[in-house]
Amino acid sequence: MSRIDSRENNELRPVKFTRDYLMHPQGAVLVEMGNTKVICTATVEEKVPSFLKGSEQGWVTAEYGMLPGSTGSRKNRNTKGVDGRSQEIQRLIGRSLRSIVDLKKLGERTVWIDCDVIQADGGTRTASITGAYVALCDAIAWMMDKNLILESPIRTSVAAVSVGIHDGEVLLDLCYEEDSKAHVDMNLIMTGEGELIEIQGTGEEKPFTKDQLMALMELGEQGIMRLSQLQKEALER
Repeated sequence: MSRIDSRENNELRPVKFTRDYLMHPQGAVLVEMGNTKVICTATVEEKVPSFLKGSEQGWVTAEYGMLPGSTGSRKNRNTKGVDGRSQEIQRLIGRSLRSIVDLKKLGERTVWIDCDVIQADGGTRTASITGAYVALCDAIAWMMDKNLILESPIRTSVAAVSVGIHDGEVLLDLCYEEDSKAHVDMNLIMTGEGELIEIQGTGEEKPFTKDQLMALMELGEQGIMRLSQLQKEALER
């Protein structure tokens, strides 16, 4: 099967991280995965939610949204509260980042992760997680530079990618057109060591087999290892 952008089945879309994208947040990254573009910021706040006061423990939380011009037809702003999809995605982003952070080392402060999709072409949640990790690293480096913390609380890296089955073939990093036609759609979130954080998978039109599941996970892991290397290179720059 020939993919819409002529990629190989196991090939990621072009990935780019632009750090220091905004001047005010402690971490600000524009992540581009193909035509999907997300601004990921990390802002440090010197307080924690009420349930953590006095715990000597920090918190990492996330918000996610799509700007009106991010899709083919104008998307309404969330003026009446966060919609169900956005709420589910921002919780996923928060869980994914907290899983790789030692919250005790963060101290009683919160790192707010904001992911704003400025252009969507599939994989906005996976791009958000992958870019948010880089923004978080920059915010942690800022805290260490200011002597707010003595050592980094980040234990490992985290990245995410989509995989799916379309016309019987297993595909990595689906664009919107591929995702909308896939009969199996899955998102994988993993550490740089290949440990699983979360799996989201659905048979959209028909069930799929254990062998297909393993093929999807193997391909997804390959993609995440490549993303982890690209994150590392971006942070080293």
